Amino acid sequence: MAVVVTWNRRELLVEALAGLRGQSHPLAAVVVVDNASTDGTDQVLGGETGLDVVRLEQNTGGAGGFAVGIEQALTHRPHLVWLLDDDTIPTPEAGRELVRVWEQYAAAEGDPPAVLASKVVWTDGRDHPMNTPRRKPGARSAESAAAARVGAVPIRSASFVSIMCDADVVRARGLPLADYFLWNDDFEYSTRLIRDRVGLYCPDSVVVHKTKVFGSTDADPGERFFYEVRNKVWLFTRSRGLRTGEKAVYGASTLRRWWRTFARSQDRRTLHRALRRGLRAGLASGPRPNAVVLREAGWAAPQPDRGVPLPAGQPFALLISTWGGDRPDYLREAFVSTVDDQTRRPAQVVLVQDGPVPDELAEQIRHLVETSPVPVTHVEMPANVGLGPALDAGLQASEHEIVARMDADDVSAPDRFEKQLPVIEAGADIVGSGLWEFGESTGDVVGRRTPPTDPDLIRRVIRFRDPFNHPTVVYRRGAVLAAGGYSDMALMEDYLLFTRMVAGGAVPANLAEPLVHYRVGDGAYARRGGTALLRSELALQARFRRLGLTTRRQYLRNVAIRGGYRLVPEGVRKVAYRRLLANRSGSPRG
Repeated sequence: MAVVVTWNRRELLVEALAGLRGQSHPLAAVVVVDNASTDGTDQVLGGETGLDVVRLEQNTGGAGGFAVGIEQALTHRPHLVWLLDDDTIPTPEAGRELVRVWEQYAAAEGDPPAVLASKVVWTDGRDHPMNTPRRKPGARSAESAAAARVGAVPIRSASFVSIMCDADVVRARGLPLADYFLWNDDFEYSTRLIRDRVGLYCPDSVVVHKTKVFGSTDADPGERFFYEVRNKVWLFTRSRGLRTGEKAVYGASTLRRWWRTFARSQDRRTLHRALRRGLRAGLASGPRPNAVVLREAGWAAPQPDRGVPLPAGQPFALLISTWGGDRPDYLREAFVSTVDDQTRRPAQVVLVQDGPVPDELAEQIRHLVETSPVPVTHVEMPANVGLGPALDAGLQASEHEIVARMDADDVSAPDRFEKQLPVIEAGADIVGSGLWEFGESTGDVVGRRTPPTDPDLIRRVIRFRDPFNHPTVVYRRGAVLAAGGYSDMALMEDYLLFTRMVAGGAVPANLAEPLVHYRVGDGAYARRGGTALLRSELALQARFRRLGLTTRRQYLRNVAIRGGYRLVPEGVRKVAYRRLLANRSGSPRG
């Protein structure tokens, strides 16, 4: 998909859209974000067909426009999102070359690039100095060789003029920060996407950037220098895009550039004032959450119909993911209890195999697929990608709007779906249930978790704890996709998804009755703590804060309480878990 952000450049927009229609690699769709244009752009867009148009009431700059456009694009479930300015005219092969590099690099290296950047030229064919990506500083010879094999160059950052982003990476790492108004927005975002992954410059993908003059960002930016300074301070002190050493390298480059700006300026007094204001603003505050900035601009995230009843007896899909560490006998027990033994069976089973598995597990999967009483869609991932991306792949393979989740080592009660599906059909977007915790067998019950059943209480507590027992949920696929799908956030992907769903307006529900037996073993309490889970917890809380789901005070509270819980000794954690979570009655704690 392509995302184009426009503001008062009607004629160039027409030319840009014509360039996208003329691509040799057809686009699935084009999202156009109109950043409060006043030059009749709305008339142009009204006359175009096949566009997904979003209009904002205030100009949010590139960052806000692309944040809105990307979020809109993700509802279409693309593999790649191509970001372009409205004065970017892509040549017919530009998109195809980016896709080719993405596919060939993934096939050769096993992992696709996160970002691909086009070659940007000016109207006379010269390389555009404002938007020519520089080779990645310190790139290893192996990185350069892998890139060269597909006709590319490794890079560390890129410009919104023309970059193609892997949609799975976008889902995992979030949207551009809308408060980076006018300056450094693309640098912050592209470095965040590329960090610990691969960014490639693709010189065979050519776009024409029709700026008014041929020049570089060393030209005097006037009042924009305030945003340059403030956003650079934010970038070096708050962004997760750069490592410490990289901040030193890019910080030195920034100081050189500012020196050149002052040296060439005809109005240094204005620049001095902008510098002082920018430093004060950058050090005293951070970028506001996107939800706040975009709400002021008149944007509401795309929403499916909420609370709309469905006819009784809806077909639904069962989604299970398994990987090489699962036990074959546990998988069989989970499958049979949730398919064969159900009083209301799913119409489809989506069984995702997350990477290679041992022979015994592969044989069990083959047997289940062949003997299942309902059709099974077996999705095989070539490599282990983690639970979030695996479940996203399973959602794409689902043929039904209602999807039920099941873990590969739990056991469902026979009447689970007979009781949960009517709640979805009555208008809920997501419904969970209580669960029994068991040890060696389902008769060895060691605890019970009863979730809150009042929808208002679910909405209140979800910022502090997960009100859903994740192995028990059934949801509407459209509500999941509207929330951006699963993210690649190890150990926290379910909680993040459910929170985004509810915050986005999804209608929640829970049944107090235990309908799933949840397997806990000797390592259950160890898995609820440790540094790996602490890192996931901190990343989750940071995501909540960036999305505007928690206040600063709530963020600090969650980090202290939830993060601290991950670090206490296992024995203490076991006692705390038993008292606060297992045997929970659903009362409004947290």
